[in-house]
Amino acid sequence: MKTYARTLTIAGSDSGGGAGIQADLKTFAALGCYGMSVLTALTAQNTKAVTGIFPVPPAFIAEQLKAVLSDIGTDAVKIGMLHSPEVIEVVAKTLVEFGVTNIVLDPVMVAKSGDKLLQDEAVDALKSYLLPIATLITPNLPETSVLLGRTVELQADMPQAAVDLLKLGAGAVLVKGGHLMTDDSADLLYLATGEQHWFSTARIDTKNSHGTGCTLSSAIAAGLAKGLSVVEAVSAAKTYLTQALQTGAEYRLGHGHGPVHHFYDFWTH
Repeated sequence: MKTYARTLTIAGSDSGGGAGIQADLKTFAALGCYGMSVLTALTAQNTKAVTGIFPVPPAFIAEQLKAVLSDIGTDAVKIGMLHSPEVIEVVAKTLVEFGVTNIVLDPVMVAKSGDKLLQDEAVDALKSYLLPIATLITPNLPETSVLLGRTVELQADMPQAAVDLLKLGAGAVLVKGGHLMTDDSADLLYLATGEQHWFSTARIDTKNSHGTGCTLSSAIAAGLAKGLSVVEAVSAAKTYLTQALQTGAEYRLGHGHGPVHHFYDFWTH
């Protein structure tokens, strides 16, 4: 009997379809995994802005998690938008209760439009409850700055930032360099063993970059679910995202930041 590579996303819904739960499930499907979802919030969102957020009660988030994990289980988890300390705590405790491994945490704080998605008081909860159980965290430079309480904006700052993030408990850190003011976008993967890997790609000139962080972290989770190492999963995810960005640049959708093309490998033009 065949089995699926099972992947679970715990994140918010993006009504525009470019980020959040929708981007995660598209990524899982494109990479050959069976995707499941636990919704933490509904957002009214398009390519230009987040116009509203409707949070899901923590108790119901726990109920969704227990329903999935008690029956189907999962081989990897991607965690995205967790807007409050209460949500963060209940998610962490439930994952620990079910012995879940291969946890990829994308510490979503601000949408592409600039709208805040994480309460200020939730940052401490993130560090206390989720970082210690995460296999990998994937912060961009602004998120790294918030987590460390200092400005991290140069490529030269990234190695020490990664070391300091590891001290907060995560198994590995991918500091993303998308906000660097350079021709290349360089990401640094730093493992608890001290092993470092730089992933550098030419910057793609496109407005269609909505959901890139969600897509990358989901692609990494998909790789882990299929048995790849952290280094292999990050490398494969970077290749997938680059292709999705390049193909998505050829399209126009909405009037703001459009999405990447999650199914570039399946569609014909």
